[in-house]
Amino acid sequence: MCGNIMSAPLPAVVPAARKATAAVIFLHGLGDTGHGWAEAFAGIRSSHIKYICPHAPVRPVTLNMNMAMPTWFDIIGLSPDSQEDEPGIKHAAECIKALIDQEVKNGIPSNRIILGGFSQGGALSLYTALTTQQKLAGVTALSCWLPLRASFQCHGDSDPLVPVTFGSLTAEKLKTLVNPANVTFKTYEGMMHNSSHQEMMDVKQFIDKLLPPID
Repeated sequence: MCGNIMSAPLPAVVPAARKATAAVIFLHGLGDTGHGWAEAFAGIRSSHIKYICPHAPVRPVTLNMNMAMPTWFDIIGLSPDSQEDEPGIKHAAECIKALIDQEVKNGIPSNRIILGGFSQGGALSLYTALTTQQKLAGVTALSCWLPLRASFQCHGDSDPLVPVTFGSLTAEKLKTLVNPANVTFKTYEGMMHNSSHQEMMDVKQFIDKLLPPID
């Protein structure tokens, strides 16, 4: 079912410094790989948490003149009314659910797993979390949107690629789908379509709050 993603290179992993009792699965953005995010998490790691940053398969992207690049699903356009790659989004979500299942088999219960991502990866993490039967600890969604119209969502207020209004509209939609008290939306002044030290510190605080040591 997940041939493309499963045939991609093995995920970049930051192993727990001691026995892993929790995990973070974080999905990169369009055209990227998991390596940079694994390095970012290595800088904010907690010793009992395993960080898994998978790589998307390489395939043509309509938005980029059908150039092949790492992508979780096809992107046709960036406007709110652009057609969406529904089969691709659903297929990718099933593959991410398989990654979650694998960690559960490895001994980490789903309620000790946070799913997250940046941009396209953040969009996929939100969709996956809202459609999985597994009860996750939470979601960290950075600079993204909710595709196919308890998460922690961040966005730069100067993002030229995925406007911050997409993020705020997504946060409002999420509040209608889950307990509004469990949805946090933070913006970062002057931040564009990237991450920042302050954002990563906030992500660390969120992760450590939801995945405290248990031994």
